[in-house]
Amino acid sequence: MNYLAHSILSFTDGQLVGNMIADFIKNNEREKFPLKIQEGIKLHRAIDTFTDSHPAVSEAKKIFSPLVRLYSGAFIDVAFDYFVAQLYTASELKIHSSKVYKILWENEQWLPENYKKILVRMEQDDWLSNYKKDQGIQFSMHNVLHKAKYLEKDLPVFDLFLQNKDKLQFYFDQFFPDILSDCESTYTRIG
Repeated sequence: MNYLAHSILSFTDGQLVGNMIADFIKNNEREKFPLKIQEGIKLHRAIDTFTDSHPAVSEAKKIFSPLVRLYSGAFIDVAFDYFVAQLYTASELKIHSSKVYKILWENEQWLPENYKKILVRMEQDDWLSNYKKDQGIQFSMHNVLHKAKYLEKDLPVFDLFLQNKDKLQFYFDQFFPDILSDCESTYTRIG
């Protein structure tokens, strides 16, 4: 899952901070953080493991894998954030986004420097709200292509997303209730 889904699947401020920074810290650095943030890091890793092993996600990856091979998971993460965003009205998403940015900046002392740079851009361009729009997903997919070491930068991944939106929606609908239920049952009791 990508940024929006990770923020939606966080149930406390500490979980949110840990969930959002988890990809920017090494596992052996986890103990440097307060327990509530450690719970978020653990939650992030549990979400990734659950996602990677879900049969609907495996099927969804087949849409992108002929074009982007091993990077298909990264594009599914972005595509699924589009469908997460559709679960909310534009105003609900804007309120959620503002709350996420506020909580993250209130915990700035715990944010890795490389994450702070991304957070500035994330807030400035409101990535979380923009996942609701096709242009926001196009922007995110372009970013993944740009960062991918072994992919050509002009691959038509966004076109592939548009052509397969109905199939991707089907796989998302099979997957998201499962991850939401798993996170709610396991992590809402924490902190």
